[in-house]
Amino acid sequence: MASRKRTPAPESTETSTTVAELPEAETPAATAELPASETNGKATSFADRVGQKKWSFTPDPFGIAADYLAGVHLFESKRDRQVAIRFGEGRLEDKPSQAVIDTMKEAGYRWNPTDRIWAHPVLPESALGTRIEAERLYQTVRKMIRAEKGIEDGPEASR
Repeated sequence: MASRKRTPAPESTETSTTVAELPEAETPAATAELPASETNGKATSFADRVGQKKWSFTPDPFGIAADYLAGVHLFESKRDRQVAIRFGEGRLEDKPSQAVIDTMKEAGYRWNPTDRIWAHPVLPESALGTRIEAERLYQTVRKMIRAEKGIEDGPEASR
């Protein structure tokens, strides 16, 4: 069996022609796109500028809705694949009434003591329905807590 290693090609007997490189044309439009500090005095190509893109990341979990007066927050976590409702800051004194807890349990939410949230998984086959139901549950719970605290329910209270 022959070796699969590549060996250098034998020297060619042909003469090569040297081509002088032409200097890049610096146009005012090319250098105006980036500040001089980023271009180091040179025009940058489109490919170079694409490599310099600074990505911004979405926070996870991200807030969908919040009622700060009632102390109810609706979140979704793409990383954990769940929607969650948190009451207040998650402290013991922020615990909702038993009626609210029963409503959360009936909707399929479970208490997560580590993160101090009520969470429901988001499955790929029912993701949209889960998000819609989470928003409905949030509105229901928010109104229940506002009624318990005696806070007037207005149109600006939701978000």
